[in-house]
Amino acid sequence: MTDNFHGIRIAVLVPCFNEEGAVGKVVRDFRQHLPTASIYVYDNASTDGTAAEAREAGAIVRTESTRGKGNVVRRMFTDVDADCYVMIDGDDTYDPSSAPRLVRRLLDSGLDMVVACRVSDDQDASYRPGHVWGNRMLTGLANFFFGRGFTDMLSGYRAFSHRFVKSFPVLGTGFEIETEMTIHALSMSMPSAEIQTPFHERATGTESKLRTYRDGFRILGTMLRLFKDYRPMQFFGISSFILMLVAVILFIPIGIEFSRTGLVPRFPTAILCTGLALSSLLALTCGFILDSVARERLEAKRLAYLAISGEANR
Repeated sequence: MTDNFHGIRIAVLVPCFNEEGAVGKVVRDFRQHLPTASIYVYDNASTDGTAAEAREAGAIVRTESTRGKGNVVRRMFTDVDADCYVMIDGDDTYDPSSAPRLVRRLLDSGLDMVVACRVSDDQDASYRPGHVWGNRMLTGLANFFFGRGFTDMLSGYRAFSHRFVKSFPVLGTGFEIETEMTIHALSMSMPSAEIQTPFHERATGTESKLRTYRDGFRILGTMLRLFKDYRPMQFFGISSFILMLVAVILFIPIGIEFSRTGLVPRFPTAILCTGLALSSLLALTCGFILDSVARERLEAKRLAYLAISGEANR
């Protein structure tokens, strides 16, 4: 399916690191399915022929020398100006024929982000069980922390509005960037959606840059940091409750003994309980203070978001 999208400036953004053997096909496929789009390949200091292959296929090739997907996304979002953006990895695992559906859904529904929810053609070959489980766990945590959410938070295939791209403060440097995008959209209550798209095995001879455990823990750390930044009252409220609960549990036998004898037999434990209780109250106080700060930051982000024209989305 193709759609010319006359009058709409569409930019296809392809962050790449050592994707020789795959990126050329990605560029050619997008030229077929989004013929009016400008295709930008950002080479992240590759050591192979990624840049030459992308250029030969007809892409606009630019370079970001600082390693890390988040650094590339920051550069792309800063440099490229368009009405609608489609971001996709250069490994040829996503389905380019779904791009018109993503763009059409974004434009027709006036959305700020549409996520391509991956449905594997071959579960064992293209979407490893460990990655499936990890994605579900992290996506579930995001939904728990931030309310409504997505079913494939870590998908690297997305469509964005101009308003989203130019108001998104890219802070991450690596694969946690998808987590940041998702949580930014949720925290700002941006209109978003998902559509299902096929997911394929990587091209023969290419290698995944994702390190399951290292990147998984990094994404989890990013999510906890963003939970603290966006929901400080809940974050510190939970910490306060845990500290107070431990203090009460440790104090129960001391309190029982004191009520019977008037003595405190385990004085160090009593001091620990006092410290835990004070820490609980301190955490709760921090939550109240930082909640006000977070609200002001959210208001500033919202005003910056509203200051950007959303004409292309209507």
